[in-house]
Amino acid sequence: MRATFIRLLLLLAVLIQSPASALESGAVVSARATVTMVSAQDAARAGDTVDLALHLRLAEGWHIYWMNPGDAGQPPRIELHAPAGSSVSDLRWPVPKRHVDGPVTTFIHEGEVLLPFSVTLPAGLEGPQTLTAKAGWLVCKDICIPEEGVFGLTLPAGESTRSAEALLFDTARGALPVQAGWQAAVSADGVLSLSGPGADAIAEADFLPADWGQIEHGAAQTLMVADGRASIAFKPGAAFDPARALAGVLHVRDRDGVAQALWVATPGSAIERAPAVVLAAGNAPLPAPATFEPGAASASDGFGLVWAVLFALAGGLLLNLMPCVFPVLAIKALSFARLGGHAQRTVRAQSLAYCAGVVTTFLLLAGVLLALRTAGLQAGWGFQFQSPVFVTAMAALLFVIGLNLSGVFGFGSGFASAGDALASRPGLSGSFFTGALAVVVATPCTAPFMGGALAFALAAPAVQTVAVFVAMGVGLALPYALLAFVPGLARRMPRPGPWMDRLKQALAFPMYAAAAWLVWVLSQQSGADGVLMALVVLLLLALAGWLLGVAQGGASSPGAWRTGALVAALVAAVGIARAPEPAGTGPSAGAASAGAETYTPARLSELRAAGRPVFINMTAAWCVTCLVNEKVALSTTGVQQAFATRGITYMKGDWTRSDPLITDFLRQHGRDGVPLYVYFPPDGAPPAVLPQILTEQIVLDRIGS
Repeated sequence: MRATFIRLLLLLAVLIQSPASALESGAVVSARATVTMVSAQDAARAGDTVDLALHLRLAEGWHIYWMNPGDAGQPPRIELHAPAGSSVSDLRWPVPKRHVDGPVTTFIHEGEVLLPFSVTLPAGLEGPQTLTAKAGWLVCKDICIPEEGVFGLTLPAGESTRSAEALLFDTARGALPVQAGWQAAVSADGVLSLSGPGADAIAEADFLPADWGQIEHGAAQTLMVADGRASIAFKPGAAFDPARALAGVLHVRDRDGVAQALWVATPGSAIERAPAVVLAAGNAPLPAPATFEPGAASASDGFGLVWAVLFALAGGLLLNLMPCVFPVLAIKALSFARLGGHAQRTVRAQSLAYCAGVVTTFLLLAGVLLALRTAGLQAGWGFQFQSPVFVTAMAALLFVIGLNLSGVFGFGSGFASAGDALASRPGLSGSFFTGALAVVVATPCTAPFMGGALAFALAAPAVQTVAVFVAMGVGLALPYALLAFVPGLARRMPRPGPWMDRLKQALAFPMYAAAAWLVWVLSQQSGADGVLMALVVLLLLALAGWLLGVAQGGASSPGAWRTGALVAALVAAVGIARAPEPAGTGPSAGAASAGAETYTPARLSELRAAGRPVFINMTAAWCVTCLVNEKVALSTTGVQQAFATRGITYMKGDWTRSDPLITDFLRQHGRDGVPLYVYFPPDGAPPAVLPQILTEQIVLDRIGS
């Protein structure tokens, strides 16, 4: 019964696409690529081998990656659902081209690309055969965007003849590298030697390795021709091993100017490479789009992960400079002050506890995002701030911290005690939860470098997603971690003294300011009712803090005072849980401001069809970076006049509360959080994504003013 149900689902996936013919699937279309699956045969019988291919037509300037993408990127992956007992070949890769972007060298395909492979059907089949593939590919230009689709073909039963699409396969065969007729060998110091007829006629050569890490992709290669052979010296890569086979495409040009692309391979043990095409096991259902993980990750996938981790590390480090984290800097400053004059082991313990809190919270956030992704829900960076309950709770937490810093009540003396007591459990717990709070309040911001890393993480397998989030945590914690491993920093901190009480009280005000900002965010999400509920919650917490402070101050019957504080806190907790939810999921009342239209896909399509330029600002009330950019760059007189002079329509999308239309737009441009600024030039020219930190001049330069 289950197998029948799954077959019906696969057939439904095919029918939904409304294919133009039985031998070309329905198309998956984006602004970057149009992708189908095609067959070279018009029918199939039991035991036949059918040639299939993923057919990609890429927009100008966009590219996908070869089997070895080089310093960045990921090759396409295909999971094929075919009758039980079938077998598949790997992709037959066309010749790639070298693409250099600054220090990064990649190997790419552009324009119209056919990626052929074959499936051999088992014996004993009867009737038409449905073949369904789930494919994923990374398409890049200035940014990289993961795309995917489900493609289905139904082949009638009968003797196979050439289909109308077979011409595509004929062309694709001409794009394959030609097997070189030379003997090849590689030396331990990285010299590829070629011997045989015509080898000494090579005038130019460029070797593109099929496996990542065998050579340094961007390093210069030196051609030497002598004694009837050609030698190409390259810089060995991290995975270079002369005992392993070195294979790849060799672009050559002879002395007569004739160019060829040749496949060259040296003797040696083969390098295991994850196939680009895998066969689904049995009647396994098609994987959900966000969980597509065909086969094991290859070395090239790993290098793409390395870049994502590096960007995540840099983005996490820069989060320390973002406005969202400023409130927590107050707590950090107080912690630094209290550590002054103590032993290095005490400083190290407190620093590492803070780092553990940061990284653990990033792990929890990654787990929540993965759980939502598995459930088929859309979630991006800062998604929790779309919940009025969460925003109210955060406002309450920051307000309570402010009351404590002001001296209304105390959390206990363990953290402030001297000597070894600083390394005791209360002190370490305080540092741990300070780190956790830093992560929570940092999520409304997306720092530079984080956009690409998050896009990679939220489309990648679960293990890689976790790795990227851990890297962001390490980056955020890095400045504080330096205290643990650079003793000189701890010795330079001022020693504790009476000045610390004044500093503690002064640092309460950033907490109050952050709580006030979050109440304003609530006004954008839930209106006046949300603000009223939040103010009542803060009033109850102030009462609870005062009652607790009286009990701690030596009042008679302290138990009664503590009971009153507990009751007030519990009532406040009920108020948080009952925070009014948004009335709808569309743009909030703050989405459109003076001179701005509310973003809708239909309106954007209408303006683009008319050849009008459009500037889109994707923002949220809880994104401090977004609000700062609007003040210093987008709302200035110069920018607004430039918009008016050039006839640019200014559109805003408000992600303060969940809006799937805005989430889709973010994903289309390789982002999973705000801010996002996109300029669509006139006359249908490709859009341009602006930096996440804006100045007035950056905007004016981009729109050509």
